[in-house]
Amino acid sequence: MSNLSTPPVTYDVADGVATVTLNRPDAMNSLTLSTKVALRDAMHAAAADSAVRCVVLTGTGRAFCVGQDLKEHVAELTGDSPSLGDTVMEHYNPTVTAIATMPKPVIAAVNGIAAGAGSSLAFAADFRILRRSAGFNLAFAGIALSCDTGASWTLPRLVGHGKATELLMQPRTIPADEAYALGLATTVVDDDAFEAEIATLARSLADGPTLALASIKRALAFSATHDLPSSLEHEAQKMALTGASADHLAAVQAFLAKEKPVFTGR
Repeated sequence: MSNLSTPPVTYDVADGVATVTLNRPDAMNSLTLSTKVALRDAMHAAAADSAVRCVVLTGTGRAFCVGQDLKEHVAELTGDSPSLGDTVMEHYNPTVTAIATMPKPVIAAVNGIAAGAGSSLAFAADFRILRRSAGFNLAFAGIALSCDTGASWTLPRLVGHGKATELLMQPRTIPADEAYALGLATTVVDDDAFEAEIATLARSLADGPTLALASIKRALAFSATHDLPSSLEHEAQKMALTGASADHLAAVQAFLAKEKPVFTGR
């Protein structure tokens, strides 16, 4: 058991990169009430901080996150505690919304097994970098639950409706290399190179044209639920916004001067 002085989630910001770390390694980073609150609040803090230009979500120990803490949940089931629907509305939904909509890229650094809501959190990120020893498990049906934390929306968009149905209705552990083949992983990295890969990607994104990256992220989400004419109009709006940015001017000037641009994220 973690002692009470150990925060269940840590939040650190350095050089434009916010690192949100699930910090219950002895419990495979399962989500107790205090962990869910801390994770939600950390994601909201990262989304709101203009100094943060990239977010890394990861775990400590051998798991990324195995979803709901079932020990705590069993105690709730036998008492008068609120239902799972309440915690989905109060904790899981705001957290995944922050990941999916914040105007900056989010990296899920999947350091170990991700199960249930842990998988769903990773699916909502813009990049999913997996250790070769990691994997996903859509564990919900295995404990007679529906899916949450956005899996019904993100998973079909990553792997297609048919495969999403299979993975949700017949849950199993999906090894990292299979996850990559299915489109669930952006990259799979050998365990000893994992930390360096995350640092390199985070640095690249944090040094990038943040407004343009945020606009691309928003355009992809918008077009997923709109028709072509609406999506084209939205693209035009985002091009007008980014075309007037300081970063775009800097990029064009640097290109003409055969120099590397320096982006401020504005």
